[in-house]
Amino acid sequence: MAHMQPSALPDSCAPPTGPPAQRVFESTPEAPGKARRYVRDVMTKDDPPLDDDRLDALLLMVSEATTNAYRYGTEPGDSMRVVVLPLLTHVRVEVHDTSRKRPEIRAESGERARGRGLHIIEAMAARWGVYDREMGKVVWLEVER
Repeated sequence: MAHMQPSALPDSCAPPTGPPAQRVFESTPEAPGKARRYVRDVMTKDDPPLDDDRLDALLLMVSEATTNAYRYGTEPGDSMRVVVLPLLTHVRVEVHDTSRKRPEIRAESGERARGRGLHIIEAMAARWGVYDREMGKVVWLEVER
C-alpha cells in the first residue's frame, strides 16, 4: 500500500521481454468498462493465473484509475492507454492519460458521491504511484500474486 516514485521501484518491476499488452481507449464514459474487460481478457491468458479475489481487486482498481483518467486526465476527443504487465511476483497495470495534473487523495466524505477512487486504490494495491511522461502522466498500480 505504499505510494512510490519510479526511482524507488524494486528491480522486479523491470518489464518482461517483448512488448507489454496494451490498448488505447477513447476517453468516454464507457472507457472504464472496456478497460476492465480488456484487463480481464489479458489476465485469463496469464500463467499462473491470479486468484479470483486478486483479479477482482485488480479490476476494481483499473475501473477507478480509468474513471479518474476519463474525468480528470483527458479532454473530449482524447484517449487513454492501458498497459498490463503480468510479472513473476505481481501484476502491474498502467493508465496513461494526457494531463500532467497529478491525482490527489481527497479527505473522506460521506456527502460526496465522488472522490473515493484513490482511497480504493490506496487500500487495495500492493503499490501504486504516478509519474510524468512527455505528453501527460501515468498512474500505475500493482497486485501481488
